[in-house]
Amino acid sequence: MMNNPFQNLNRAMKNTVFKDVTFSKEQKEAVKEAIRAQHPQTELSSWKEETVHSILLLLQHEPKKGFDISNQLLQHNELSFQQNEGQLYTLLHLLENKELLESHWEKDQKYYSLSLKGRKWLSRFSQGNVKHRLALHSLVEEVSQ
Repeated sequence: MMNNPFQNLNRAMKNTVFKDVTFSKEQKEAVKEAIRAQHPQTELSSWKEETVHSILLLLQHEPKKGFDISNQLLQHNELSFQQNEGQLYTLLHLLENKELLESHWEKDQKYYSLSLKGRKWLSRFSQGNVKHRLALHSLVEEVSQ
């Protein structure tokens, strides 16, 4: 299994160049807002709830590369990323930040899989009726924050 190729660079930068750099909570929020203003599709709420659910379902049995996730979504007539496949990676990153997905590098390719939290969420969602819709809606809102 190969680690992220930038991990050593990232670690070196944190220990040298950025060693004394810190940001307040307000500064972090200002940066996030500036990014959101420039890239409105970086919030999960801009994707359909069904899209998020489909991605989690695709990852429930085995890890997959983003390319494979994209192809399988297209096979299921999920066309959200047809015009801009890069948005899929943004969504995967958001789900990873909320700890619903995990990733690892293998032979220079990144694989995504459900985390324990993601499995619990998917299980709750699959248990039924009104609760599952509310769970999905709350997930979309949680990841959007």
